[in-house]
Amino acid sequence: MPSFDIVSEIDSHEVTNAVDQANREVSTRFDFKDTNARLELSKDKITLIAPTDFQLKQVDEILRNKLAKRQVDVRVMHYGEINTNLSEAKQIIEVKQGIDAEQAKKIVKLIKEANLKVQAAIQGEQIRVTGKKRDDLQAVIALLRGAKVAIPLQFLNFRD
Repeated sequence: MPSFDIVSEIDSHEVTNAVDQANREVSTRFDFKDTNARLELSKDKITLIAPTDFQLKQVDEILRNKLAKRQVDVRVMHYGEINTNLSEAKQIIEVKQGIDAEQAKKIVKLIKEANLKVQAAIQGEQIRVTGKKRDDLQAVIALLRGAKVAIPLQFLNFRD
């Protein structure tokens, strides 16, 4: 019986490279000279640090551009609030991977409402879709690509 998995993953190596490139650009830009503006990466969190919240937004824009150039979808980033004090502004960005339960339920509901002859089952942070025909599975992939889902989706392990 043909099946495939729906996942939401990002290449953490590409995120690391994008943060490094953004740090390099921030350190060489004239408007950030002697400001101690920087980005720090720790596992699944990126911390933006700048003297003011305006400059913090500029650092964020640089990071978004670097991520986009490396084909990392910015929808995986969940922004925390901006914390400011007299000397600096900080913002923590969480990089989310996997499909959480709420999103998984929405995706399964979307598949069931399409009235295709497939079954969708939530398995941890991924969704397994099985069906009798390959065409039905391809219709599910086309449906999800066209749908407005809040997270980026990848389709793996397509098996006949």
